[in-house]
Parts: sequence; C-alpha cells; structure tokens
Amino acid sequence: MTAGPARRPAWQRLYLELKRARKHFRSPLSSLGGALGWVKRKLEYRYVVRHRIKTARDGYKALPVSKMKDSFVLVRIIGNDLEPRHRRGQSYDNALFILDNECDFPDCEKVWIVNRITDPGEEARIIGLLESRGQSFHRIPFDLDAYRQVAWNTDGLAASESRFSNADNRPGGQNASRYETHIRRRKNLYVMNNNGARNMALEIARGRAKWLMPWDGNCYLTPLAFQQIRAAIEENPHFRYVVVPMARIVDNALLLDETLTPPAQEEPQIIFRNDTTELFDEEYGYGRRPKIEMLWRLGVPGLWDRFRDDAWDIPRPRLAADAGLFQKAGWVARLDSGRSHLEIGRAGFRARLFKRDEAIVGMLDRCDATAVAGKLDPARLAYYDEDMLVAARREQNVHAQQELRACAEQALLRGPFSVMDKTGRAPSGDPHDYFQPAPYWWPDPRKPDGLPFIRRDGEHAPGTALYDAAGEAYDRTRLQRVLDDTTVLALATTVLEDMRYASHAALLIRTWFVDPATRMNPNMRYAQVRYGRDNNEGPGYGIIELTDLYFFLDAVRLIERSGALDERDSQAFRAWLSSYCEWLDTAPAARFEFHRLNNHGVFFDLQRAAIAAFQGDGGALAKAGLHARERIAHQLAADGSLPEELSRTRPRHYAMFALQGWTALARILSSVGDDLWAYRTKDGQGLVKALRWVAAHADTLATLPGEAFDPERDRPLLVDLARHNAEEPAPPDAHAEATKLMFHPDCAIAPFWIWRRP
Repeated sequence: MTAGPARRPAWQRLYLELKRARKHFRSPLSSLGGALGWVKRKLEYRYVVRHRIKTARDGYKALPVSKMKDSFVLVRIIGNDLEPRHRRGQSYDNALFILDNECDFPDCEKVWIVNRITDPGEEARIIGLLESRGQSFHRIPFDLDAYRQVAWNTDGLAASESRFSNADNRPGGQNASRYETHIRRRKNLYVMNNNGARNMALEIARGRAKWLMPWDGNCYLTPLAFQQIRAAIEENPHFRYVVVPMARIVDNALLLDETLTPPAQEEPQIIFRNDTTELFDEEYGYGRRPKIEMLWRLGVPGLWDRFRDDAWDIPRPRLAADAGLFQKAGWVARLDSGRSHLEIGRAGFRARLFKRDEAIVGMLDRCDATAVAGKLDPARLAYYDEDMLVAARREQNVHAQQELRACAEQALLRGPFSVMDKTGRAPSGDPHDYFQPAPYWWPDPRKPDGLPFIRRDGEHAPGTALYDAAGEAYDRTRLQRVLDDTTVLALATTVLEDMRYASHAALLIRTWFVDPATRMNPNMRYAQVRYGRDNNEGPGYGIIELTDLYFFLDAVRLIERSGALDERDSQAFRAWLSSYCEWLDTAPAARFEFHRLNNHGVFFDLQRAAIAAFQGDGGALAKAGLHARERIAHQLAADGSLPEELSRTRPRHYAMFALQGWTALARILSSVGDDLWAYRTKDGQGLVKALRWVAAHADTLATLPGEAFDPERDRPLLVDLARHNAEEPAPPDAHAEATKLMFHPDCAIAPFWIWRRP
C-alpha cells in the first residue's frame, strides 16, 4: 500500500518532462519552458496535497463517517460483449466464474447492474444466471425507441473534417477509426452507458455501506487482495478514495490459486467513501477515458497523464476539491476477455485500441440497423405517399388524372427498351454493358486523334443529351424512358385502375432488368466514358444516370401489387438489384462517386438509400442518413447557398438540381422516421435554409446563353419550403396550385411529384 501520489526528485521530473517535450515540440526553448512550467505546477500541487492529507488525517475522527464500521458494497456492472474486442458470451462466462469461485467477503455486500444489453437473448441469459444464484441486481434496459432518438454526432463537424473532404477520415485513413467513433459519440453514451451505470452504482451503494465500489463486471477479487484493500483502509481511513490497480488475466483458472499476486499496472478501479460527492462525468463515452476522467480529477498519476488529446476530446477536467486524498491498495483481476492476444504487451495494447474502436462501431451499427429495420417495410412506398395515391384515385384532382392518363397512353406506345438496342458498343465490346459518353467531354482539337478528351462544362457533346437523335448509339435515353415510363404506368395502374398499364410496365421491367437475352449488366462501368482516360471506363460520374431508381423502385412495388410481375420475375429483379448494389459498394469508381463533394454525392446517397429501403436493409439506410448529415456541412454554406453548384457554368440549373436531390433523399429517409428536414449543423446549415436561399436568389443566378430554363422548376422546392419552414413565412406563390406535373428528367423532379411524401 502507498499513500498519495508517487514522488520523484525535482531533477528527475524535469528530465522526464524534457524528454517528453522533445517528442512534441520543435523548439528547445518551448520545450524547456513547458517543462519548467510543468515542474512548477507539480511542486505547487504536491505542497497543497501534503497539506490536504494532513488536514484530512487530523480531522477524520471528528467526521460522522468515522463512527461507521467499515463496510462495503461491491456493485459490478455487466455490459455488452463488444466483438471483436471481446469474445461473444464473455460477460456471461465471467459472471459465472465469479459466482462459482469468488468467496464472500466479510462486511461486503455484492450487487450487480445489467447495463443496457442490446441482445435480448443474451440479457435474458445473464439475468437468468443472476436469478438462479439469488443475486441482487438492477437492470438498466436498452430501449430501442429511446435509441432511435439519439442523434449522430455530426452537427459540430467542420467542412474540413468530414470523410468527404478529408481522406484521413475515410476507411484506411490514418484517422478513420477515431473519426467513426467520434460521429457515433452520442450513441456510444446511450448504449455503453459507462459512467451512467457507474453513477447508478454509487447511488445504489451510498446508503448501504461506508465504502462504495462501482466496478466493472469483469473484476474479480481474491481473498488476499480484498484483505490487502481492507487493511489499507483500516490503517488510513482518512483517505476518501482507494485506487485499486488492475491486472489483466488471460486464463481465469490462474485465479484459483489464492496466493496469486500478479503485476497490477493497468487502469485501476476506484473505491469511494460514502461522504464523497464526486460523480463520474457522463459525457465521457466508452473508449474515450470514461474512468480516467475521474482519475484526472482525483489527481491519480499514471500513463493516462501522457495520453494525447485531439480536437474532438472533451477538455480535461479540473482537479476536484479533494484531489490527492487517495491511497493505492491491493489489486483486482480483470477477467479474460476471450481475446488473450489483445491483453499482452505493447503490441496487444495497440491492437486493443484498434479492436475497441472497431467493436464500438460494429455494435452501434447493428443497433442502427435494428432501429431502422423496426420502422422499415420494404413493400411500402418510400418516395410516393400511399394516402395521396388513394386520394388521387378518388378523383380529388381531375386535372392530374387527365394528365396521368395522357402520359400513360403515350408510354404504352413506347418500348420495351433494352441495352441491346443501341447501335454502338461499350469499350468492353459486350452489348449488355450500359454505355454512355460523358456529356461535357469533347475531342481535344490540339491532338490528331483528339485524345484524351477535354472538358467543356455545360456544353453537351453530340449524342449525350437526352432524346438527342445521335443518342441512338448509346443507352442514356432508353434507360430514362424505362425509369419514367414504368413509373407513369405504375401510377396510372394505381390511380386509374387500368391493368393495361401494369402489363406494359411489367414488360419494361422484365426486358431491361430480368430477361437474360436483353437485360443490362448490373453496373455502370461504362457510364460517362471520357475517351482516352481511365482505360475508357467511366470514372463514377455516370452512376448519377441511374439515380431515378428512387422513384422507379416505388413503381416496381406498385406493379408487384397489381400482380402483373410474377414471383419469379420479382426475385430475378431483386437479384439484379443486389448485384448492382454490390458493385456500388465495392467498385473503385463507385467509391470515387460516393466521395464527390457536389450534387453527385447527394444523388449517390439518394440512389443507395432507395435501394436499401427496397431491400429492407436497415443498416445501409441508417448509413445513408449519416452520410447525408456529414455532407451538409460541406455542400451547404452558412447562408444556405450551394458553393459547389454556384461555381458551375449553369449555377441556376445546378443549384435547383442539387436541392431536388436533397429533398428526395429527405423523403426516402422520412419513410423510416429519419427527419433530415429538421437537421442543422452548429452553424445553422440545413435543407430549409438552402431552400430559403434558392427561393430568394434563383432568379438572379446565371444561365448559359440560349439555355431554355423552365420557370416552373422551383415549384416543388417552394412547396417544400412552405411545408417545412416553421421560422419564416414562405414566398406567396409557394401555396399556389401546381399545374406542371411532368418535367424534363434533367430537372430531377419525379413524375407527378405532387403525390410524393410530405
């Protein structure tokens, strides 16, 4: 047993500080100044602590607590198994080992807390064990509805910190694991609940004993270790805290030797006298020093004093009023985690940190997937509104019905379409490969062969504009016809109840996506090819040409309901979609597109979210909501403008185009209760502010000479502004009845948008 902080000669402390400073400072002068300042503060602190300890010793017998007999309440907190940091089931197995082997200690009551176990089966197993052994325990439940209300920790991200603008924060980057845990900080606080459970343990124990032991669930005491702790307390009861060093055990059976005394140098457990008032700070989450913050406050020295802080860490706490009033005593075992290679040596320490972060992210992602899946019905429309379609069928909007019928009749005269119909070929030579040159890329007039092509922003090369006659050589126009015509026909089937439309829509789906003879290969490898670049493969830009899947997948749902698409065709379509989704998630070109900082990134998220909703993939849909929030800080300025779009040659077009993508994504997310409309960053960026900015500035933004700009393009955005802008009145024309229901696809407005979700 040792009392108070360890003391070293001043010269040794100065030397060690200089040695540390050289690692972190370039200037010897600043290193020396920092070291001298450190020594001065430490000397002053030690003087204060010596005086504080003497005062505590002299005044102890006058305290009411001195009349109490030494008694203990050991509260163990059982948390989640965090794979791969822990072996699955280790919490249960270690509790069983404790119950089977740890003896009863004199004047010590044992209590358990079952702390937010997310797996109902595992929680039931642990509770069953405790009940079968007659143990006293308290349960802190994991409430999925409460978890759904916990926000991502993205609102404080600076634009330069997101994964989209900082490659270090992407998978494989040097800061990736720290970034991933940071943006999940609030979720970590709820699920792991480290310090919340510790404070509950203090509350449980405070009225029942003189000494309170809010300890981790994997802690094990031998009789000798407990005796050492008790002897130290009896000898020096004036210390208000007892710090018990921990030893990591890789084989629990070693503890059956009651004489075992292993080196105990790990982060200690803490015992509190019941007249203390310090509580654990519940803002510190698992993996970011939740217990160490208490050690800092109490002035307990250790390796944690040398830990480096980063910009996302909470500032270190000030010393408590009773800092230094602790003694070190005994030791406690940390039972086997089931990952022995993570418990040994420096290599184990480093690997443990990495696996811990991986485990945190994995656990929280599973919780997110479960939370979203509970709200997700893959058969339910994700973009269009079910009730609006029912109302439309009841003839509440005769104009809309008439236009829908006219559009559906025109669609009956077109198609079916196939990638096999194009007169050109992708560079692969496979006619099943989707093929489309990049729209703004032209031959280089300075080169004999024109290669590599060069960019002329805003100027469509021949055949690259929708419905261009020269586009017969490519696939873009046919694909858009499939997406638009199928959707119009599906809406007409539902609203007008005419099965002719369903039959033709089913034919369009089968021909493009299902029939082996005519279907498209499930990738966009040759979309927006720039000749002479990237081996004549698309760099990822062309993924945007399949973005309208977000409303097309609702059309597939409606056609399936009609019965026009049989089970075999439905399964074949889903198989195609799964293959395409795998390409989206793994292809380098798709990863490039995902990280784009302009509208392309938003439309990627929209496409991926729509597919996830259709597939019933709650995890991917949760990630889409996260990525949307990460993008907002970069894509939307504090005043609501869209800098990336305003830098283009057609800023009026691209500002509205991007916002249509944002509002469509907000609707897909709203289908599972994820409210992107209400999200704001710390600087106020959000969708409503962007809508307000576009409403105020759209008429002043530039267009290309001769560009035909549809004056009604802003109507859907104004309607959204009126619906979601609670702070200011919407523009007067936002409430006017919409007259235009079908727009050119380049406007990024879904067919019959008036029937979309709110």
